Amino acid sequence: MDMAPRQIVAFGGGGFSMESGNPLLDDYVLGLTRAERPRVCFLPSASGDADHYIVRFYRAFSAHRCEPSHISLFRREQGPSDLRRHLLSQDLIYVGGGSVVSLLGVWRAHGIDSILREAWESGVILCGLSAGSLCWFEEAVTGFHGEAKRLRGLGLLPFSNCVHYERGAKRGEAYHRFLREGMCGGYAAEDGAALHFVGPELSRVVASRPQARGYRLDVAGSRVVEMQIATTYLGDRDAVPAAPLPEALSTAPAA
Repeated sequence: MDMAPRQIVAFGGGGFSMESGNPLLDDYVLGLTRAERPRVCFLPSASGDADHYIVRFYRAFSAHRCEPSHISLFRREQGPSDLRRHLLSQDLIYVGGGSVVSLLGVWRAHGIDSILREAWESGVILCGLSAGSLCWFEEAVTGFHGEAKRLRGLGLLPFSNCVHYERGAKRGEAYHRFLREGMCGGYAAEDGAALHFVGPELSRVVASRPQARGYRLDVAGSRVVEMQIATTYLGDRDAVPAAPLPEALSTAPAA
């Protein structure tokens, strides 16, 4: 029997917690499972397992004909007793937003980082927004605690990542600076855009908003080269990919 492909869908921002009434990204990741009643586990670790976030997850995913569950690492009286067994039995693991620094710390303390790698390698689909996107990459840009910082993620994907991306905004400028300082090349996604990786390679970019886009960023000499990636708007009846820019965009090094 063929092994299921390793898949990660990294939202720049979006999904049930950011786009009330717009289920396009959540429907997309559920569709990847090909399950009639997908088992979906929510990891709200980056929010400190906020009750309101967990309630919103159940409200959203109970309406999708799913078998929703969650794991709380801050309230161990809730959820499954065997974390590894539960996570490996899922069709989709959905990671919420918040502090990626806190998320990585608590995952490593509980061994969730190793379990998630095992789940990914066995074909469980991984997805998430904001912190739940940054965590999968080798390096990431986080601005949750104030000034933008670079940090190391789980390294499932050998790239850097920046979420909530806006060209010319502080977070985007910090990403460009980090790239010039040696951060590995990678991807950025605007709110409403999602990067779909199959194995370690980007397969496509999809969006829940017509204008949302994803970008590839690399360094050439002292310049950051930023290329907009062709994006499929999921609201189109035929989901025709948007045309890419005719040429790469670049920025000069800071003075």
